[in-house]
Amino acid sequence: MTTNTVATPGSAYETLGNGSYRASVLTRGPWHPQHQHAGPPIALVCGAIEQAAGQHGLTHIARLTANLLRPVPIGELSLEVSTDYVGRNVGHFSAQIRAGGKEVARFTALAQRENEVPLPDGLPGHPLPMAPRTPEESATCTFPFAGKHVGYADLVETRIAQGHMFQGPSAVWFRLRHPLLDMESPSDYQRVAVAADSGNGISAILQFETHSFLNSDLTIHLLRRPQGEWICLDARTYLGPNGTGLAESALYDASGLVGRAMQSLLVSRRD
Repeated sequence: MTTNTVATPGSAYETLGNGSYRASVLTRGPWHPQHQHAGPPIALVCGAIEQAAGQHGLTHIARLTANLLRPVPIGELSLEVSTDYVGRNVGHFSAQIRAGGKEVARFTALAQRENEVPLPDGLPGHPLPMAPRTPEESATCTFPFAGKHVGYADLVETRIAQGHMFQGPSAVWFRLRHPLLDMESPSDYQRVAVAADSGNGISAILQFETHSFLNSDLTIHLLRRPQGEWICLDARTYLGPNGTGLAESALYDASGLVGRAMQSLLVSRRD
C-alpha cells in the first residue's frame, strides 16, 4: 500500500456519459506521473467490447489486441467501439480511445459464441496446467514503484507464486483492490486485462532505475472464460541486441490455464 497522504479514489474511472470517462490517479503507471498504466484503459475497453459482443450472443472474448499509440494521460478520455463483422458464431470488433483531441490507443477483438462441447478423456495437455501456487499459498508482494504516488500499485493486490518480482521470470497473482468503474463489479475478462499488461514489469531482467522496457502493444489470447477474482501471470522477458524485446505471460485463474499474453518491448537507458 502507498504511504502517500493523498486520498485514494474509490475507483479507477468515473463515468461522464456519452462514452466519456475521467481517469483517477489509481490508473497512474510507473514511467511518468501524468500517464496511465496501460492495464486499466485496456480493461475499460474490454468491458465496452464485451457489451457490444453480448448484443449478438457472443459471450467469450477470445482475443484482445491493444495498439498503444501514445501515452494515455490521467484525465478525461472518450471510448468508441465499432462492430466490424458478426457471423453466426464469431464477431470482430474494434475500438479506440481518444484523449486531448488525439487517438491514443486502438484495439481489435475477436468474440465467440460459447457452446457446450464434451471433451474425451486423456487429451494431451489436459487437464489444463495449474499456476505454480494458489493465491492462498502465495506471499504478499509489492511493485518497486509502490509508495511514491497513489497509482496502479494501489489499484491491484499482488502475491508472488514463483520467483521474485522485477528480477527475472516470475509468477504473480493479481486482484483488484478497487472497482474499475464507478463502484461496478468488473467482469472476469476485465480482471485479466488489468493484470496482463504487467508481464514485462514483473519479469524484468533490467533494473527499473536504469532502463525502460516499455511495451507499445498487448495481445491477450484466452482459450476459455476466466473465473474468479484472482489472475496469475507467469511471465518471462526476452531481449534482443538492438533495443527490442518480448514479454510473454501464461495466464491462470484458480482452475488452471486461461490463455497467454504477449508484449513487444522497446528498451532504452533512462536519463
